[in-house]
Amino acid sequence: MRTKAVRLYGVNDLRIEEFELPKMQDDEIRATVITDSVCMSSHKAAAQGADHKRVPDDVAEHPTLVGHEFCGEILEVGSKWADRYQPGQRFTIQPALNYKGSLDAPGYSYQYIGGNATKIIIPNEVMEMDCLLPYNGDSYFMGSLAEPMSCIVGTFHAMYHMKQGSYVHQMGIVEGGNMAVLAGAGPMGLGTIDYALHNPRRPAVLVVTDIDKQRLQRAAGLFPPEEAQKAGVKLIYLDTSSVEDPVAHMMELTGGEGYHDVMVMAPVRPLVEQGGEILAKDGCLNFFAGPNAPDFKALMNFYNVHYLGHHVVGTSGGNTDDLKESLEMMEQKLLNPAGMITHIGGMNAVPETVISLPEIPGGKKLIYNHIDMPLTAIEDFAEKGTEDPFYGQLDEIVKRHNGLWCREAEVFLLDHAEVQDK
Repeated sequence: MRTKAVRLYGVNDLRIEEFELPKMQDDEIRATVITDSVCMSSHKAAAQGADHKRVPDDVAEHPTLVGHEFCGEILEVGSKWADRYQPGQRFTIQPALNYKGSLDAPGYSYQYIGGNATKIIIPNEVMEMDCLLPYNGDSYFMGSLAEPMSCIVGTFHAMYHMKQGSYVHQMGIVEGGNMAVLAGAGPMGLGTIDYALHNPRRPAVLVVTDIDKQRLQRAAGLFPPEEAQKAGVKLIYLDTSSVEDPVAHMMELTGGEGYHDVMVMAPVRPLVEQGGEILAKDGCLNFFAGPNAPDFKALMNFYNVHYLGHHVVGTSGGNTDDLKESLEMMEQKLLNPAGMITHIGGMNAVPETVISLPEIPGGKKLIYNHIDMPLTAIEDFAEKGTEDPFYGQLDEIVKRHNGLWCREAEVFLLDHAEVQDK
């Protein structure tokens, strides 16, 4: 069976190619991939090529498939897994397999499984590690967003605190505490706000900072402080570029107590140091954003580490339980990460999107593998619709859904866009 896919050969060497998949083995599963959400981690893999920890050294001779935030349908199941999976079943993947201690992961390390492909072969280890997860939602794009949401879920679970005089770690954020999300109006910040407001353990005060006024306004439109108040959370959006002393101002918002939980959503040294300065006693700072530079450093006040119990954690992705939690909350309509998505495109847009991702404004870029479509901002649908009724109809649909990508828009897109292959 032939597939069309985006393959990585080396540093920023991404090629859209058609090739024959190998015959499926009894311990494998054949599937089609409908959507993939482009992740900054894919950009890093392309930028580093074989130097990336998850990309094999011989990638130039044995190119790998890119994309790891994907959702699709099972086409055929090998006999080993026939009692657990069925053709026609929708699925998503936990890419962090941790198989026998290896860093190998779909979207980085494999020749025949990745998010930017029309058809794939899912290897045995994915099922062995319980990383092929059935998805019961009604839209493919939500399945693609389950993986980034699982990274956020994992972040919350990784936070820890200790009662004075005890060495036992109390896992999770402080319920009813003060929480800050720095550089928090980007796509992952939006997911963090969503989860902070709708998971069972919530802060009493949630301060979201950014230096982009438009991003903050969009975040406030998606998650209004008035709605957060109904969930028992005082939600404050703060443009730190508009205040003379951001640290003093943020401390003021907590009555001088500081923040029990701080999420740093961008790998910027002053931001990390700012996060350390606003920690409360026994405060936990989570360095969420992975830097490109392996020698990235920031200062930390070790006086406060010693006397105030300040501590740091870092998370890189979620685990399978986090992904299951994300799927369950999305299926129950407790989470709606659609606000993360700002751009839509087809497979033809993937190489340039992955390579140039940091320079493309907005949030998540959602790819539909079976169509040809230039990467297009949702907010540009209206302008393009003056010349092309296809975009005009998409614009009309998303406007009826508060400007968000939605199931109705997905169905229209798959029915009317230029289709490559199903």
